[in-house]
Amino acid sequence: MLAFFFTGSLTLNAQEGFPFKLPKEKPDRELSAAMERNYTQYMAPRPEHNELYTQFKYTELKGFDYNGYDGTISRRDPSKVIFENGKYYVWYTYRNTPTKPQGAKKSNDSIPSADWDLSEIWYATSTDGFTWEEQGVAIPRPPKPNIGWRSVSTADILKFKGKYYLYYQGFMEASGKRGDDCPVAVSYADSPDGPWTPYNKIAVNNGKEGEWDQYSIHDPHPFVYKDKIYLYYKSDFDGDPKLVRMSGLAISKNPLGPFEKCPLNPVINSGHETVMFPFKEGMAAMVLKDGNEHFTIQYAEDGINFEIASIVEMMPGAPGPFVPDAFNSNGNGRGITWGISHLSPAFSWKHGMSILMRFDCDLSLDVHDAEMKRHEVYHMNPEYFYKHGLSGKQLQRIKKANEQLKNKNHN
Repeated sequence: MLAFFFTGSLTLNAQEGFPFKLPKEKPDRELSAAMERNYTQYMAPRPEHNELYTQFKYTELKGFDYNGYDGTISRRDPSKVIFENGKYYVWYTYRNTPTKPQGAKKSNDSIPSADWDLSEIWYATSTDGFTWEEQGVAIPRPPKPNIGWRSVSTADILKFKGKYYLYYQGFMEASGKRGDDCPVAVSYADSPDGPWTPYNKIAVNNGKEGEWDQYSIHDPHPFVYKDKIYLYYKSDFDGDPKLVRMSGLAISKNPLGPFEKCPLNPVINSGHETVMFPFKEGMAAMVLKDGNEHFTIQYAEDGINFEIASIVEMMPGAPGPFVPDAFNSNGNGRGITWGISHLSPAFSWKHGMSILMRFDCDLSLDVHDAEMKRHEVYHMNPEYFYKHGLSGKQLQRIKKANEQLKNKNHN
């Protein structure tokens, strides 16, 4: 005879307790919502066995000078890292200005409004991924009124049919005048060392008035996938009271376009500096800050419909991973183990600058690093927590609440 027990209006069949040894496969039994997720949402029931779970480790890069960290030199938003001609290449936003950023109202032809204002795209090479040799400018600011005359930034690299393409944001006014409105531009070359020829046309158009991406298309991020160019991008929208950030997708058969936007955009509902990489037959995404699903790694078997695959911590900012198969389109993505990211702002908001650093991880089908798969990480220095203390406004709120409670008791 079956036994029953009741919880409110819910009736469940009695069953033996869940096994002490966690089954590696979903057991044939009724499961709670949490345990159902554990077997269907993630690639394994334990993080150690989840190929899309990792810790992140960071290393200071050698070869970059920041002028004493006074805010006049900044490097940020690195591209994917590629390996060509026996060495690694990375491109990034480079600013070298007389002063640190002063805000939109004080900006002029030589004073930047923001960290990425009055910038160029530079590149560096390395034989080991730790020590880099700066090679100089790849994409300079073109003369006015060409796309990017005010600033070019946030580049990413594509290799397609023997040619190289750099996609980047081209600012036509100082950042902050209305927002970060700027189209996606592209330049192409026969070698990663250039010279780069600007296309001088907008590569991906903004959305129509009233659409989520009507104002900004940031962080162009191209791959060869299913024999087409899949270019992911971020947009800022809503403004209630602050903007939200989500990611979309544009697809083309030609690196120079035209690009057709995915009708399901946005395809990722969170993330400020989201980065993708081929994984198995689909695409994985590292979703950083902002939104309901920040600090997650997600996966889409079709490159479009992303689902959370893991929840992580200390994720790199604006990561540019080394993706050996970014341009293969063979449906056998092997994942990533390292890359270049930025710390922005570096040190404090007052410095007004960013620095590049190396990150390492294990998001690879070919590497099995037990240290990277740990999920019991302790921060034992109390100063780490005190740095994230209450603001003056919050302290005043608490003080007021205490006073109200005392007055209520006296009455």
